[in-house]
Amino acid sequence: MREKHKCAIAAGNALTVEAGKVIFELGGNAFDAAIAATLAAFVTEPTLTSAGGGGFLLAHTSKKRNILFDFFTQTPRQKRPLSEVNFYPIDIDFGDTIQSFHIGLGSIATPGNLAGLFAVHQHLGSLPFKAIAEPAIEYAERGITLSAFQDTCINQYLYPILLAEPLGQKLFAPSGCLVKAGDRFYMKNFAATLREISCKGVDEFYRGEIARKLVTDCRDRGGYLTREDLENYRVIQRQPLTIRYRDYEIITNPPPSSGGTLIAFALKLLETIEVGSLALGSPQYIELLARAMQLTNVARKDGYNANLYDEDVAEKFLSPEHLALYQQQLTEGVNRWGSTTHISTIDDQGNAASITTSNGEGSAYIIPGTDIMVNNMLGEEDLNPSGFHQWPCDRRMSSMMSPTLILQNGNPLFVLGSGGSNRIRTAILQVIINLLDFQLPLEVAVANSRVHWENNLLNIEPPFPSERVAKLQLPNETEVLLWKAQNMFFGGVHAVGKAEGGWVTGAGDPRREGAVAGVC
Repeated sequence: MREKHKCAIAAGNALTVEAGKVIFELGGNAFDAAIAATLAAFVTEPTLTSAGGGGFLLAHTSKKRNILFDFFTQTPRQKRPLSEVNFYPIDIDFGDTIQSFHIGLGSIATPGNLAGLFAVHQHLGSLPFKAIAEPAIEYAERGITLSAFQDTCINQYLYPILLAEPLGQKLFAPSGCLVKAGDRFYMKNFAATLREISCKGVDEFYRGEIARKLVTDCRDRGGYLTREDLENYRVIQRQPLTIRYRDYEIITNPPPSSGGTLIAFALKLLETIEVGSLALGSPQYIELLARAMQLTNVARKDGYNANLYDEDVAEKFLSPEHLALYQQQLTEGVNRWGSTTHISTIDDQGNAASITTSNGEGSAYIIPGTDIMVNNMLGEEDLNPSGFHQWPCDRRMSSMMSPTLILQNGNPLFVLGSGGSNRIRTAILQVIINLLDFQLPLEVAVANSRVHWENNLLNIEPPFPSERVAKLQLPNETEVLLWKAQNMFFGGVHAVGKAEGGWVTGAGDPRREGAVAGVC
């Protein structure tokens, strides 16, 4: 985006972006635009997010306040015998690998997306919620043209989940065949539902007829959720995690979510090295990133995971004493789906919003009469490290989602975040380095090739010559996978920021059909 604009939005779909742009043009602020775009994404990106999922919004206000709205999913308040639970694996073929996901009503955690959007609007919005919801309602009622990326998500990957229940078949295969790119995709029940919620308030979802349908089906068909789970759900306002990196202030998601703290840890490791003096994409640079990612994973097991819910876990994890152990090692040593989407907004009043939401892969269960597929967060292996059904009751779940702000002199310079499961933190880390260490333009910083190290496997996007792989000095027992093309595996970073002259700029990640728009 090279034109001169005062407000900007970046997201994972052109229609998602358009919804936010319309709100900007109506005089809305960055938070109004972010809410509108998120509601629209429930229709335009239905395989990545949903009103039945959860997420986070990181806000920077014109009064220079930083607030993290945590509306991620909550574990149920009680359990039931496993023999009664509707919870089962389903295999997804990703070409090179087959992965099992767990779905069913027993995979549903208490959803928070709608509660979160209403809470943000109540505290920071400027336009009426009914006006903000109108683009999403119009998309759902009149239909949208399904994008090529959503076609891939539906027809190549998630169709076993989308077709597992009759209501999913009706929504995603209304004529008997799955919708495909270029087809009109409708969510007319969601249009009516969102219109009602916009008029009557979010209690319609958590205490009204929708709640009754959801908890009745959970009771009768093997889910955990009860009316008490929905009635007691609360959005939590948290103090964001803040660190200094070089001459900048990084604001991100605090514990109990993990992604922001792990990004901060990796940045603090790299701060001891002049990263910008290396050639971007060179063997030396890739070796450095791989080592930093590996050490972050090791450190995560050393006092972080076990103390995730301690009030001072981030302070101890990022303390100079703890960091020093790993900074020394770094100096000495110089394939999964991710159903998540991200939206970044910035306006001319000094407001900025970074919002990441997810539905997992979806539980396959759709609340009757709403077109809302509910999350499968209790069936997400990454979110249940102690094993399925071992979660503590009534606790906010942890997440890798890491909406992030970069401030300079107290003002928002860049707003970014990503989808991509465990790759969220490494995708954001690399874009931050591209922006701050290599001073790349925002579009280039987002589009540049990425790497991801995990479980002794280093994934590398092209272009990286295969003949150089054997010469890489990597952590012990590391194998290398050279990808043939850039891929959504490596996340989807959608970002906006300040450009020269006080104007704004933006970049949507090409790996996930990212789009951007500005408003004068």
